[in-house]
Amino acid sequence: MQTKLTELLDIKHPVIQAPMFLVSNVAMVTEAMKSGIAGCIPALNYRTLEELRDAIQTLKKNKVEGGAFGFNLIVNKSNVKYKGQLEVLCEEGCDFIITSLGSPEETIKQAHAAGIKVFCDVTDLKFAKKVEHLGADAAIAVNNEAGGHRGNLSPKELTNQLSKAIEIPVISAGGVGCKADIDKMLSYGAEGVSVGSPFIASIEAGVTEEYKQACVEYGAKDIIMTERISGTPCTVINTPYVQKIGTKATWLENLLNKNKSLKKWVKMIRFSIGMKATENAAKKATYKTVWVAGPSIEHTHKILPVKAIVDKLVY
Repeated sequence: MQTKLTELLDIKHPVIQAPMFLVSNVAMVTEAMKSGIAGCIPALNYRTLEELRDAIQTLKKNKVEGGAFGFNLIVNKSNVKYKGQLEVLCEEGCDFIITSLGSPEETIKQAHAAGIKVFCDVTDLKFAKKVEHLGADAAIAVNNEAGGHRGNLSPKELTNQLSKAIEIPVISAGGVGCKADIDKMLSYGAEGVSVGSPFIASIEAGVTEEYKQACVEYGAKDIIMTERISGTPCTVINTPYVQKIGTKATWLENLLNKNKSLKKWVKMIRFSIGMKATENAAKKATYKTVWVAGPSIEHTHKILPVKAIVDKLVY
């Protein structure tokens, strides 16, 4: 199946294995490449720049024809590691970078100078036009069925809107758990899809068996929004622990967020706390955790190798 995404990345299938905080790893992306798709890892999955550099070098060795690999960068001020991460990516090289949560201008300039393509997360037409103007190679349309921090528009509405208004390829992110879903997104005008949640329950994923099994046992109806992880609404599995702690920000968080002079610092602190909470959820085998996922886990019925999950998506 040839689309503008397969041409951009020289991959067999128009699918990106989405970057997932503390879930995505080298093993997952290696198997994704072997299966003919692109794989992506959040740069923040690595505590040090040397660990990030080692991961890039390993993926370069593991790369096969028909596959591609990239990294996700949080490009706003909350990520104090951003500049160093971008420097390492440009020095070592990768096929693409996905930017999130901020202006991608600096990333686009430096990455393009290093021969790296840049795809930008967008949730509306205004930002899609902006990243196109800045020179992005594609827009990742994060819709209201995405896992984690999602957009407000449906896959059809957002993809249709963007594909008709911008010239760069649109990659639909959210709501894909099987081949029929991919076909549907392409019919809306997408040139490819970004798929995350179905890969949580992969053998190669670096999370607990309990987290993986939760993706098998729960479904779309069990996905809810919470503000308790980072202060920003985020989709999680509605486990008994989530029900116990609630899903709304505390009165103190709400008060501080309304204070203009403190708002930026509160967001940075909440981002840091949220990352730690997510790390505990991903790594600790207990139900007293918060597991991020999207409604596409509806199609997850068994913990499988990455290759088997890709086959379910493309054949």
